[in-house]
Amino acid sequence: MARLKEKYNKELAPKLLKDLQLDNVMRVPKVEKVVVNMGVGEAIQNSKLLESAVEEIGNITGQKPVITKAKKSIAGFKLREGMPIGCMVTLRQNRAYEFLDRLINVALPRVRDFKGISPKAFDGRGNYTLGINEQIIFPEIELDKIAKIGGLNISIVTTAQTDEEGRALLTELGMPFRK
Repeated sequence: MARLKEKYNKELAPKLLKDLQLDNVMRVPKVEKVVVNMGVGEAIQNSKLLESAVEEIGNITGQKPVITKAKKSIAGFKLREGMPIGCMVTLRQNRAYEFLDRLINVALPRVRDFKGISPKAFDGRGNYTLGINEQIIFPEIELDKIAKIGGLNISIVTTAQTDEEGRALLTELGMPFRK
């Protein structure tokens, strides 16, 4: 079992039950899934960039990504419907907790001039989305094999009903929110 999930089950869930004044153990918010998405707009001209993005996300998450395709054609970007323009991975259960553990304890502290993540990126239903400018903060990425430095989006989907519950859950898990 993932280290963070074990900590959640033993310490954090009972603490959240008390802190949020919930009446039922099943209402305690938990991480449902983590979606890691990398948009590669330049893949229109150069398909090698998409291949390297797929490999990088695979290395970061330990799971094979799905290639995402354009939903609409946009003439200004020379983009046609169905063209591959990115890749994403959905992590659930232990893999989600393992990824969050590595994100919180290894990757985020490696960000240059890091002051914490924004506490405002909640969606109103307790889910949190985080944008990362450079994929090189993950130790799994080898600097000399990168085709291009790109960013990625990480969405943490929780079972929380409100942003306050979601924030409480992520704070307990160790997310370094800006004060």
